[in-house]
Amino acid sequence: MLKVGIAGLGFMGMIHYLAYQKIEGVKVAAICEVLPERRAGDWTAIQGNFGPRGTQMDLTGVKTYASLPELFADADVDLIDICLPPAAHSEVAVNALNAGKHVLSEKPISLKIPDADKMTAAAEKNGKLFMVAHVLPFFTAYRFVYDTAVSGKYGKILGGHFNRVISDPVWLKNFYNMDTMGGPLLDLHIHDAHFIRLLFGMPKSVQSAGRLRGDVPEYFSTQFLFEDKDILVTSNSGCIFQQGRPFMANYEVHFEKATLVLDAEGLKVLTEDGKIEKPELPNIDEVGVFANELSEVVNSVKNGKPSPILGGSLARDALVIALKEMEAIQKRTPIAVA
Repeated sequence: MLKVGIAGLGFMGMIHYLAYQKIEGVKVAAICEVLPERRAGDWTAIQGNFGPRGTQMDLTGVKTYASLPELFADADVDLIDICLPPAAHSEVAVNALNAGKHVLSEKPISLKIPDADKMTAAAEKNGKLFMVAHVLPFFTAYRFVYDTAVSGKYGKILGGHFNRVISDPVWLKNFYNMDTMGGPLLDLHIHDAHFIRLLFGMPKSVQSAGRLRGDVPEYFSTQFLFEDKDILVTSNSGCIFQQGRPFMANYEVHFEKATLVLDAEGLKVLTEDGKIEKPELPNIDEVGVFANELSEVVNSVKNGKPSPILGGSLARDALVIALKEMEAIQKRTPIAVA
């Protein structure tokens, strides 16, 4: 039985807790949270922009701690699941790894490259697995793209376009602070940066343009340039300051023999013979999606093998890409990535 300690009981900590209940062979053994009412099971104030809102929880059998050193000292805990604000990810992960725990951290890996390097170095030094919870590849429509690319069913992957746009999250304090949350670049677009890196490898350079709020990208478009000149990838992401603007996430991905399209009508496969196929995807709710993600984590720890999707080095690459995009927007010039 793998035993998990969750650090931080905000919305994502709650979602992870609920998701672990759906997975065999794992147990949430401990929780660390500064708010005493949440340690006592009162999660009624927790809510997010998807999934269930918090309720009164029975935490019988779950140890609760008010400080992270207490959690790290718990010999029963095998894996620390970090669901704290982005600015805390690096220090907490390094301390947990140095305490001999495997670590899963919520995305982004960190807000700065040197901090990400400290995390991956600590994992290597301590011989522990370090993973970052980039959940996008576990949403069924995105998993379909990944599995199609891996299988080679439609030949070589040639590129695509990815959209991810939201109304401005006015309820989030310090959202546009690169030292606390990272704005839409590191809170929102990092999903697509990671997925693009997963599918196509590391781009050679980026060409980005967009609006800035101060020095922080607010709404932006990017072309990702690769060593392979046949690969053409673009993205559009950010925030629109209109609260009636609905969340939009879709894509069009090109293979040699088919195009995969996710739009308001769902997922379609446009094949070279002119057919339009509509694959039947599993009907999984949001908590189930996170259960699939966390199952990947559990299996990686049990097998002692890094995840090809959730590895720390891959998450570091996604951060590099996003920060290079920011540099390109600020300087209004293409920027080399690798």
